[in-house]
Amino acid sequence: MNSFQNLLLLQNLYRLKALGFEYSDSFSINRVSTNEKPNNLSELAKNITTCHLCDLSKSRRQSMSGYGNPNADLMIIDYMVSMSEDSTSSYYSGRSGEMLKDMIENVLKLKVEDVYFTHAVKCKPLNSNMPSDSEWDSCKSYLFSQIEFVKPKVVVTLGKNAYAKVTSEEENFASVRGHVVDFKDYKLVPIFHPNHLLRNPNEKKIAFNDLKTIKSCL
Repeated sequence: MNSFQNLLLLQNLYRLKALGFEYSDSFSINRVSTNEKPNNLSELAKNITTCHLCDLSKSRRQSMSGYGNPNADLMIIDYMVSMSEDSTSSYYSGRSGEMLKDMIENVLKLKVEDVYFTHAVKCKPLNSNMPSDSEWDSCKSYLFSQIEFVKPKVVVTLGKNAYAKVTSEEENFASVRGHVVDFKDYKLVPIFHPNHLLRNPNEKKIAFNDLKTIKSCL
């Protein structure tokens, strides 16, 4: 910028100051780094609650970081927060949540407090749409950090979308459902989502056998 332009800029600044405008030193938003690695699940949950990495932060009512035993042997991962979960702030709400609770308590013989339950995408998508790839990309580091903090014996994914995102495997869900899959340092078992079983009650027997596989790994 040449001296004449500097002079015009300075004149304009003095004119604005004469009109009552005040100037302050430069500042930066979010001075505290959000890239610091959390040390535990509690710190991670705070990061998730205040996350603004994707557009879901503009429309969400809340972020659902996870629920249950931080040292659980079993970790269950759903793909996304449902409308019922979001409206009730409960991880086991609606018919789907009640079915999942029954699966845990009546077949696995565990309490829901003994399990760690979370979602791959922590906020309810706008208008109940499927989360976009960018929204998953914003959330996945949270999920993988949760797995590392909990260190479960078994990771269970609910439905084909959760399995595909967690493992980055797009193969036929039917070929891996109910089988023990090696995933990093963990055993992973993909099973039907409770919503699928509500629509297809004839497949509950298959789900029962899958749950027995999970129980044998615990």
